[in-house]
Amino acid sequence: MQRDMVSFHKDAQGDWVAALSCGHGQHVRHKPPFTLRPWVVTDAGRALRLGQKLDCVRCDRFEMPHGFVPYKRTVEFTNETIPAGLLRSHSLKLGTWGRLTMLSGVLSFSVEVPTALQKERTISPKASLSIPPELLHMVAPLGPVRFYIEFCSKPTAAAL
Repeated sequence: MQRDMVSFHKDAQGDWVAALSCGHGQHVRHKPPFTLRPWVVTDAGRALRLGQKLDCVRCDRFEMPHGFVPYKRTVEFTNETIPAGLLRSHSLKLGTWGRLTMLSGVLSFSVEVPTALQKERTISPKASLSIPPELLHMVAPLGPVRFYIEFCSKPTAAAL
């Protein structure tokens, strides 16, 4: 999934890492002759790249960023109480990841744009699925189900 670069920092080895809008980081090294990113070595070059996109393979794999924590949880939904909005295409806001946890039954989860995981998958009891922000998706019960959703984000300094 394409994600905006929002800031830069150096890792423990002194290599530049782009912080992405999804919460992941991605190395943006300038290591000629194999990797040519001369823009990363100057403040001005990095500043010009803010807002530009990088492909986030961790989002493609539905990997929630390290350190993200739940800040809100829905009630338990059943096949009779699933809100209509979840049954049609919708997405999570920028900066918010979802964690869908199945308690019983089987739920179909599908995305509009295929990712590394595939276009559609089923979620079985006692399983959970992380859902990236801004990814258009929907669910459909495959018989009786019980599940809930947690909304997760990076903790703010005030919450630490």
